[in-house]
Amino acid sequence: MKPLPLVIEPKQLEELLNDESLIIVDLCKPETYVQAHIPGAIYLDYKQIIAVKPPTMGLLPSEEILENITSQMGLSDDKTVVAYDDEGGGKAARLLWTLHAIGFQNCALLNGGIHAWANEKHPLEKEVSQAQQSQFKVTISPEPVADKSYILQNLETDSVALLDARSELEYNGHKKFADRAGHIPGAVNIDWMLFIDRNNHARLKPDAELRSLLEEHGLTPDKTIVTYCQSHHRSALSYWVLKYLGYNNAKGYPGSWSDWGNSPDVPITL
Repeated sequence: MKPLPLVIEPKQLEELLNDESLIIVDLCKPETYVQAHIPGAIYLDYKQIIAVKPPTMGLLPSEEILENITSQMGLSDDKTVVAYDDEGGGKAARLLWTLHAIGFQNCALLNGGIHAWANEKHPLEKEVSQAQQSQFKVTISPEPVADKSYILQNLETDSVALLDARSELEYNGHKKFADRAGHIPGAVNIDWMLFIDRNNHARLKPDAELRSLLEEHGLTPDKTIVTYCQSHHRSALSYWVLKYLGYNNAKGYPGSWSDWGNSPDVPITL
């Protein structure tokens, strides 16, 4: 299979359904998958791809756990993964960011997820699909991953910027989901939902509109952009949008505010 764009349209995916090198991964609610899903799609519970160490949520699982998950998916270097969900792309993008974090690049996001697929009358099935298991070796790559230490070291670095994908109320400290409220100093706020066109079956907004939104906030492709939210779920979509638009140095912060906001020794801005 030729390399896919990082964001693929339903019509493009339908043309590839019979390609044996394709792995389609469904991260919808389980009841949605049972009711109807893309033909051949395997189901993956979102909880499997995150680790939790309370109060920190949304951490990157260990290499051993990721090896088990990717092997159950049937992952191998000659495969291509397309992921989708039923909630705007956050869960699917978190899987794709995780694949990037283990050095696997052959993957794409289905634009609009199951909403665009079903509403535009592409084929659906109810039969549960099982992947052919593989033995996939995992080594975590540091390039797509930022942690608290990395951010602290680069708070004053002009070439590194922070994108807070939470709501404005969370960013400003009016909603609190950790011991401390506010945002990381210097972070700009772009609610992840601003990337999504609710009038076009939850697709991403047009490329030019996305670029303009990012550049209005000082986020340009020459910078390293670190995305975060509460647990790197919403911000995983922000990461994927950046990569799709050619921001080659984008990173995601697993743990995100549940890590930073529960740490008493890091700076916070309201």
